[in-house]
Amino acid sequence: MAVSGLVVLGATGTIGLSTLDVAARHPDRFRVLALTARADVEGMVRLCRRHRPQQAVMADPGAAARLRERLAGEGVPEVEVRGGEAALAEVAALPEADVVMAGIVGAAGLLPTLAAVRAGKRVLLANKEALVMAGPIFMDAVRRHGARLLPVDSEHNAVFQCLPPGGEPGEAPRGVRRILLTASGGPFRELPPERLAEVTPAEAVAHPNWVMGRKISVDSATMMNKGLEVIEARWLFGLPGEAIEVVIHPQSIIHSMVEFADGSVLAQLGQPDMRIPIAHALAWPERIESGVEPLDPVAVGRLDFERPDPRRFPCLGLARRALAAGGTAPAALNAANEVAVEAFLGGRIRFVDIAHVIEHVLETLPARPARDLETVLDEDRRARDEARRLLERIGGTA
Repeated sequence: MAVSGLVVLGATGTIGLSTLDVAARHPDRFRVLALTARADVEGMVRLCRRHRPQQAVMADPGAAARLRERLAGEGVPEVEVRGGEAALAEVAALPEADVVMAGIVGAAGLLPTLAAVRAGKRVLLANKEALVMAGPIFMDAVRRHGARLLPVDSEHNAVFQCLPPGGEPGEAPRGVRRILLTASGGPFRELPPERLAEVTPAEAVAHPNWVMGRKISVDSATMMNKGLEVIEARWLFGLPGEAIEVVIHPQSIIHSMVEFADGSVLAQLGQPDMRIPIAHALAWPERIESGVEPLDPVAVGRLDFERPDPRRFPCLGLARRALAAGGTAPAALNAANEVAVEAFLGGRIRFVDIAHVIEHVLETLPARPARDLETVLDEDRRARDEARRLLERIGGTA
């Protein structure tokens, strides 16, 4: 069996750490070539000691200098340390890399993920923002460069597992009527909507089922995460937005469902642990051990479902609005959300203000045709600037 060279973008985050955990269980199959992070020097030192990559890249050049010094002091001088955004894209396209885990959170992951696609890699996509911001451009690059795109988001990986094999990237699978993306509902699923203005960042990041980073945990609490996943699913699976539904499933055991034209519904079940979809994507079309405990359906006992309350989760509706508008609207949606979530986590705005900031940006910046990547990135900058201007007016800046 040939050993696959593995590059992990966003290695110190939850997806990156889970990927390395799975890969370390199969040293006969995977060799870590490169790890990247934004600025977590201590986390990268630990990973370099454990996995001995050829390269370690920090998006922050200052963090790269600190990492270089630390590794020399730790007796790990053989790891080449590089810094800057350009280096991220370069390691994503390393000739000896077979598999690239795209685990960078947010818009920052778009360019290095696209670099891996353009290099024709097997890309494990955990960065949903790449498809949210530039879905048509991204999927066109997948087709033109012969990349193998495998979804790692638990919901999209579940859909992928339920679909018949042999489909083309981004083309609607034959016989599929609709996709049902499941959502836990987050920590505020039963909280009266009038109390949402009082919730704190600590409460918002306390997800009941999943272990995730702070930003993604807030997105789960607002259900913007699910809105972004609707947009991602539209481009991954080629179905219109109306054929992609969201259903709240508090137990997080069914990770998504696919309904077919004959009335059959297939669902993928498993523990709420990201190592399952990661292991599936790493080994596809084979199956390997993930390190996750088996699911005991008797212990689970029951599976509940409900429809999302639009009063409690306005961000879900905003995401659908952006998808319907098309063009640059999803990029503006994502940028405004990133700015608003950062302000909320910093204690500068209320939880309910996240949706207000996003809605303001969508109304202020009408959608433009997303003809190329430069237009998308320009819209990302414009939306961030507009969101920050609003925060200044409402006193949401430090």
